[in-house]
Amino acid sequence: MATGYAELLRARHAMRLLAGTLVGRLPNATGPLAIVLFTRAEGGSYTLAGVLSAVYGVATAVGQPLLGRLVDLYGQPRVMLPAAALSALGMGLFALLGTDPVALAAAAVLVAGLFTPPLEGGLRALWPSVLKRDDRVHSAYALDAVAQEVMFALGPLLVTLLVAFWNEAAALLVINVLGVLGALSVVVSPPSRAWRSAPREAHWLGALRSRGLLALLGSFFFVGAALGSIAVAAVSYADGHGDSLISSYLLSALGFGALVGGVVYGARQWAGQPERRLRWLSLALALGYLPLALVPGVAAMTLLAGVAGVFLAPALACAFVVVDRHAPSGTVTEAFSWLVTTFGVGAAAGTGVVGPVIEWGGASAGFGVAGAGGVAALLVLLLTRGALEAPTAGPGGASVRVARSENDRNGAAEPGFRTGHQA
Repeated sequence: MATGYAELLRARHAMRLLAGTLVGRLPNATGPLAIVLFTRAEGGSYTLAGVLSAVYGVATAVGQPLLGRLVDLYGQPRVMLPAAALSALGMGLFALLGTDPVALAAAAVLVAGLFTPPLEGGLRALWPSVLKRDDRVHSAYALDAVAQEVMFALGPLLVTLLVAFWNEAAALLVINVLGVLGALSVVVSPPSRAWRSAPREAHWLGALRSRGLLALLGSFFFVGAALGSIAVAAVSYADGHGDSLISSYLLSALGFGALVGGVVYGARQWAGQPERRLRWLSLALALGYLPLALVPGVAAMTLLAGVAGVFLAPALACAFVVVDRHAPSGTVTEAFSWLVTTFGVGAAAGTGVVGPVIEWGGASAGFGVAGAGGVAALLVLLLTRGALEAPTAGPGGASVRVARSENDRNGAAEPGFRTGHQA
């Protein structure tokens, strides 16, 4: 298991790109929690905290595909570094000015979200040039998902530690300075400076002209809603137990569970179509979220959070492959950025809905929103099964299956895939 991942990380520039992206995405990964904690410290209600988190999430959702398309057109350094600086400036203003007036606070988090650089999609676009072999690229998707869970496990803990030893405003500022440094490390690297997107067909819909991609995005909207609601519900649960650090225990356990699941998933061979496997992973993900609504004691709740996270990274790694198989040529960064967008919109919807739900029914009702999101994600995949597996029209009207992309080329088995069973 460790040998396969070590081989990937020994590739030139791989560790730098992965670490830089990880650090660069800290502001986005910790944004909802940091905004909730800062708003509550300023005397704001859970509803206001949810609204500001929703503004941030929606702005990120809008900005990611737009910036991703610009990256595909103009390259990574010219887009990502200025975007990272503007995003940090917006969150810095929020930390310095506070929540009054609300309109100014909303404008600041809007800027922070809108200019969040598409580092996640950019990294997946870079893997082919760094790793050279398509089978390694697909293995890197699993490693990528695992690395994200390291960030989601450590990010909330870092925020709460900064709050405990300093204050909520300092946490926002430090996290965003680290984000700019991470983005800088990525965009000045040789692979990032040399990368150019494949030729693309001019189309106003860009990556969204793929029906399979649209189906996947619809499902992962609800996964994002589940995760967004968990972030706020965890804070409510911690408040109910009189210790703000409890929220970091729950969110870190969720991330740790996903880390373990991702490591195991990426280390073994899988047969069959990734679209079909994604449905089973989504079922397991929904079954993991539902018990959180029981809200038992802290120890049991932390264990449930860890179990709930186990299938998150495998579902993400599998979704990366599905995106790669269905994205039109020349839209790789944009397509992956749309996946980030579904999380942003979903998380914004989840945080926007869960605040009033918590005020009405407490933490249990808040975690119930997460369970409902997991079930809805599964239902979307079941209802759109034909779009993900059906052929699409090729040149001259010929029917071809969507099974190749900039990274896949329909020529390599996914780690986990046996060549004889490849879609």
